[in-house]
Amino acid sequence: MKGVAAAPGIAIGHAYLFKKVIPVVEAWTLGDDGIGQELERLDRAVAKSEKELNKILAFAQQKIGDAKARIFEAQIMVLQDQVLLDAIRKRIQAEKKNAEYIVNDEIGKYAKLMLAAHDDYMHERAHDVEDLKNRIVRNLQQEKLFSRLDESAVIVAHNLTPADTMILSRNNVLGYATDMGGVTSHAALLSRALKIPAAVGLGEASRSVVTGDLVILDGYSGTITIHPSQESLVAAEQKRERFLEFESKLVELKNLPATTTDGHTVELSANIEFQEEIEYVVVQGSQGIGLYRSESILLDRDDFPSEEEQYREYKKIAGHIYPNRVIMRTFDVGGDKIAPEMAEEANPFLGWRGIRMMLDRPDLFLDQLRAMLRASTRKNIAIMFPMVTTIQEVYKAKEMVEQAKAELQAKKIKFDAKIPVGVMIEVPAAALTAGEIAAEVDFLSIGSNDLTQYLLAIDRGNNLVADLYQELNPVVLRTLKHIIGGGHKHKRWVGICGEMASTPLAVPVLLGLGIDELSVIPSMLPEIKKIIRSISYKDAQELTHKALTFASASEVESIARAFMKSNCPDIPLDDKNNIQ
Repeated sequence: MKGVAAAPGIAIGHAYLFKKVIPVVEAWTLGDDGIGQELERLDRAVAKSEKELNKILAFAQQKIGDAKARIFEAQIMVLQDQVLLDAIRKRIQAEKKNAEYIVNDEIGKYAKLMLAAHDDYMHERAHDVEDLKNRIVRNLQQEKLFSRLDESAVIVAHNLTPADTMILSRNNVLGYATDMGGVTSHAALLSRALKIPAAVGLGEASRSVVTGDLVILDGYSGTITIHPSQESLVAAEQKRERFLEFESKLVELKNLPATTTDGHTVELSANIEFQEEIEYVVVQGSQGIGLYRSESILLDRDDFPSEEEQYREYKKIAGHIYPNRVIMRTFDVGGDKIAPEMAEEANPFLGWRGIRMMLDRPDLFLDQLRAMLRASTRKNIAIMFPMVTTIQEVYKAKEMVEQAKAELQAKKIKFDAKIPVGVMIEVPAAALTAGEIAAEVDFLSIGSNDLTQYLLAIDRGNNLVADLYQELNPVVLRTLKHIIGGGHKHKRWVGICGEMASTPLAVPVLLGLGIDELSVIPSMLPEIKKIIRSISYKDAQELTHKALTFASASEVESIARAFMKSNCPDIPLDDKNNIQ
């Protein structure tokens, strides 16, 4: 069964089907003399819930550190929210209903609102709220939670909350496999911190497994194999040993530069969405943040954050990654990204999104630009505009930056007066005019996901045509060559922050094209550095020169695969060009 790779590693063992009993909530009417007792019962349940979460918090701090344990601090803060608790108490008194009914209904409202959003991150936070609600209800009903295993096991569940993940980790857990969840789920983040292999979003795993089944959980490919053959078991063991050896060597590369065997160095950085990812990025050996998706701060709210709220967030990120640089992309909403105030569009990918929206909303744009400028006093922030189509949009966006600077100067607020400003090249029109755009900015960064999609007229989310989405299509490569050439003509550095930068087979080709920076998925950073340090720049240039003469992606893949096999034999690739 195929899902999402959430935490690396391979687990082979017997499954334990973790079925969490959801408390049944019934309503009953209280007598006038029972209201006081019900309020006391509520207070005891809330206090017990807080005590439990404080224990889990202390355990998490000890095991994974303060930063990642803050997940539980957030739940404790909700429990201490007097506005919420007063609303529950008032409803018990006014409606004369039992505490578990009111708790279930009142806190459940927030979870339903989050689930109604068209956004995976919001859905994950809804599960966290639901978990907190169920904890209070269970304590009202004085139910006990299961937390002990008799032997080591691969935990298979429909979903795992952060608390489940931590509590179960006190046992000898070999791995986690869940039907629900994505790479940004708290369970996924905690699995990575705990160094326990995990695959999430498997769909039907909990309905296909019974406790005791032998399984193989592959956290590299995001798969679980149930009742594996002897051949599959041997292959999994070999893969596990190969990766353990491979990863032990990668640790040695952490503090080494991304330099080819003949001395050509590129910058290797990481893409992030959340502040919590920075610690992991640093551990992986990143030279900085090549793409911070600022729209992530919109995900758990129904309005745009104020300048002050944004400033605090950006300042934390810049401080955590200092002295390395962080490139902050201005809000890129629209397309597959939902944000407050957005109208429904028939074709949002070709609609009101990215820089188009921000130029139409100068109030929001100036709030964000001022916040980024205020956070730039340590001179390690760069600003980047997404979804640029024309040079006129660049002019207007730069004017907005100057206006934001002038407003801060008038208030005598400090900022980096020479803050670098760049543009994402992800629209064919911008790719064709890359030279003209480069003359107006400090750097270019290629968004290969959208650029490939628009160049080939392929919706990669559409299974009917997804196979036609080809990053190594010669048309894409020739376009990248044109963009890089346009940037270099004006002595601007050119990076790439799309998924292509994290595709092992594409890395030698990108180097050969003359790319200056690769910003990759954090978990792939050591492997990409290993590839760069295993090849020569001269050989990569020759590979790319040959690739540009071909007419099909399959021909390019064939010579790139042969190149990898010859130069990086210890990095095996599967038939999808991912590290095997």
